[in-house]
Amino acid sequence: MLDFHEVVCLRIYGGGSCWNTERRSEYHRREKAPDRGFHLATIERSEGVVLNKNVLILVFLMVAAAALGAGLFLKKGGNTSPQSGPSEAGTSTKETRGMGPVAVIPKGTTHSFWNSVLAGAEKAAKEHDVEILWAGPDREGDREKQIQIVEDFIVKKVAGIVLAPTDAGALVPVVERAVAAGIPVVIIDSDIETNKRVSFVATDNHAGGALAAKHMAKLLGGRGKVAVIKYMAGSASTNARENGFIETMKKGFPEIELVEDRYGMDTVETALSAAEDVLTRHKELNGVFASNESTSRGSLRALESQGRADGVKMIGFDAADALIKGLEAGRIDALVVQNPQAMGYHGVSGAIAAIQGKSVKTRIDTGVELVTKDSLNSPEIRALIGSEN
Repeated sequence: MLDFHEVVCLRIYGGGSCWNTERRSEYHRREKAPDRGFHLATIERSEGVVLNKNVLILVFLMVAAAALGAGLFLKKGGNTSPQSGPSEAGTSTKETRGMGPVAVIPKGTTHSFWNSVLAGAEKAAKEHDVEILWAGPDREGDREKQIQIVEDFIVKKVAGIVLAPTDAGALVPVVERAVAAGIPVVIIDSDIETNKRVSFVATDNHAGGALAAKHMAKLLGGRGKVAVIKYMAGSASTNARENGFIETMKKGFPEIELVEDRYGMDTVETALSAAEDVLTRHKELNGVFASNESTSRGSLRALESQGRADGVKMIGFDAADALIKGLEAGRIDALVVQNPQAMGYHGVSGAIAAIQGKSVKTRIDTGVELVTKDSLNSPEIRALIGSEN
């Protein structure tokens, strides 16, 4: 008998098998088979696994044969994923051959927004024939876990890192350690307080908040009382949205009073509690702005639970399924929508270019749109919403 401390699980589009995986890690290795059109493997780690050598060899041969058979039935170039243009730096697959993996680290892994970021990252990885490693905290507010994940990837000596920092300040030291170790870092979604990053790929969040304020003023006829359900301190992206909303409202619409702003934190449940408190304190409230997916979902639930969804105007941020359904039902008046797939795509493409020593744009604006029930079914908006789900 031999002791093994890692188990390799071969999966083709989510299929395949894994033996004795009693303690899997969250690090997922995604590779591309350029001539077969499918991902070869997801590698998951396990501790204390004991396998018979002959069984291991037999299993390996069976899985390899299955993969080869699948390749024979898949036509080269037959992938049905959307086509895309060339990368910013014009990288070819010949130039990336032999390149190490690029780590992609989201703020969290539970919100649907990050699934779209992953889809964009995988699309770029496939185009450039590189491997990506995807890992993030379960909860978006877990700064310590995200710092640990970045540190782990530094130790693993990945070729590049694409990071959506949970905190603009707390992640600075570990990002600067990565850069000092020769690992280029591209920041996506939410900025960081260091100039050591290669590029910042994100929405113009201040503009997104301003869009929400102007539309809220239109909904209220230029007068009324509004509240803001904020996300959490230290998150640069949501702070910019909140500031954009508040500053625009104060400067442009003096007859609209901001009666309260409250942090909803990083879960739907905490946002629900915060929104319910605000609604209870302000019976005369006319409008609510929520600055991300979890605060928007929590605010919607609070309005519904208090029977005020029809009387209080609400504008949310992002396009999770529950929010789109709320918009369709008329319980949400507008959503400010981003393009997370573009963040993942340009983040990975920029990291690859930086690894090769090529020039990379220091700022890439991935766009923002305000969506109403009337505009929801336009082809452009449907394509954008599809990138978030």
